[in-house]
Amino acid sequence: MNARVRAADPKQRIKGATGDWEIVIGLEIHAQVTSQAKLFSGSSTAFGAEPNSHVSLVDAAMPGMLPVINEECVRQAVRTGLGLNARINNRSVFDRKNYFYPDLPQGYQISQYKSPIVGEGEIVVDVTPTESITVGIERLHLEQDAGKSLHDQHPTMSFVDLNRSGVALMEIVSRPDLRSADEAKAYVTKLRTILRYLGTCDGDMEKGNLRADVNVSVRKPGEPFGTRCEIKNVNSIRFIGQAVDVEARRQIGILEDGGTIDQETRLYDPAKGETRSMRSKEEAHDYRYFPDPDLLPLEFDDAFVETLKAALPELPDAKKARLVSQYGLSPYDAAVLVAEREQADFFESVAKGRDGKAAANWVINELFGRLNKEGKDVTASPMSAGQLGGIVDLIAEGVISGKIAKDLFEIIWTEGGDPRAVVETRGMKQVTDTGAIEKVIDEVIAANPDKVAQAKAKPTMAGWFVGQVMKASGGKANPAAVNEILAKKLGLG
Repeated sequence: MNARVRAADPKQRIKGATGDWEIVIGLEIHAQVTSQAKLFSGSSTAFGAEPNSHVSLVDAAMPGMLPVINEECVRQAVRTGLGLNARINNRSVFDRKNYFYPDLPQGYQISQYKSPIVGEGEIVVDVTPTESITVGIERLHLEQDAGKSLHDQHPTMSFVDLNRSGVALMEIVSRPDLRSADEAKAYVTKLRTILRYLGTCDGDMEKGNLRADVNVSVRKPGEPFGTRCEIKNVNSIRFIGQAVDVEARRQIGILEDGGTIDQETRLYDPAKGETRSMRSKEEAHDYRYFPDPDLLPLEFDDAFVETLKAALPELPDAKKARLVSQYGLSPYDAAVLVAEREQADFFESVAKGRDGKAAANWVINELFGRLNKEGKDVTASPMSAGQLGGIVDLIAEGVISGKIAKDLFEIIWTEGGDPRAVVETRGMKQVTDTGAIEKVIDEVIAANPDKVAQAKAKPTMAGWFVGQVMKASGGKANPAAVNEILAKKLGLG
């Protein structure tokens, strides 16, 4: 289906007083390029420095200062375009986008308008474990970031910090292919994952290194697109979802009351759960774009692109497909693991030479569960891949049971050590001696003659005996041996 005319699934429609409505969403993602220097100057891009300490004469727009393109930023933009399956334009042009703002010293922003460095592409987005959509990318262009106005430093004046002024941004513009808040959140999540795999943007939304302008409109199913409003600078995936829903319902309310939507720029206030008008939406002519006379067109050959393409890392979709085929994982488990490159690397270290499904279960359920509980990511795990792999080995060899393994996990997590050595020194080995297990079973049966009669009448009662035997053995009895011997003793086998 042509992405431009993609209809919403009926279950995504919003019920209004006059019938069903569809949301149409397009996103403009501003991603800070991973580079030590700014787009047109040698100033540092490090976060958290003293205000105005990373400002060159170029950034401050001193007279006679000329911009010089940072080749690393060009490389990063091309690598991102390749990761988005997009067309790379060997010739692009930098333009001046003219507007006045206190934290924009030049009085214009150097951006790209008609001739961007990257053209059309697409990414596949998993919205649920069983549903994916293809979202079209319209363009990716390079531009300078502006500085930051600070309004809370003085009772009557605003301050300006130009440290961010001139930092390279990639603006990644999607087609209006998204039809719900969940799709918008899934798209940003996937795009962020791709950027982090590529190493072209760290995706840190708290620092403002990835932020979104969210374009929202509504329409009756099958009708043309409605008038859109742009919600500026949303800096969390959760807020993006909230902003979409709030703005869609605002527009539906206006239209159902007989009003019209004004095309405008709005801000989302998460505290109040509402969007509010910021300014009327500017059009391209308002910015008086023209090619920057200080910068030649940006040109490179196919060999430059091919060299970058050859050095790209394995990207999330390819890695997911490989984990499914190589380790026999479900698509869902593989998707969880590839969400972050470090997670997938950790899993593969655990799974090497072992059963992939068992490794995935322990990594996803036990390790990730514990990390989430403690608010850590996998890079801060106190348990190494080698230690977790050791636990998986001990289970596979029948040295410990699944229950003992969970106790062992807790010990290694809090105290460290070699799993095999801990099992030896603490006497945690599973009891596989059938004579010893039989002795425990005989004791349990002798103490519960009434339950024996019930089990013979209702075989599912055998599970009660299994539990009692495991309890009596301190969880060390081999469950398979317990089941086998019990079945014989109770005459169920």
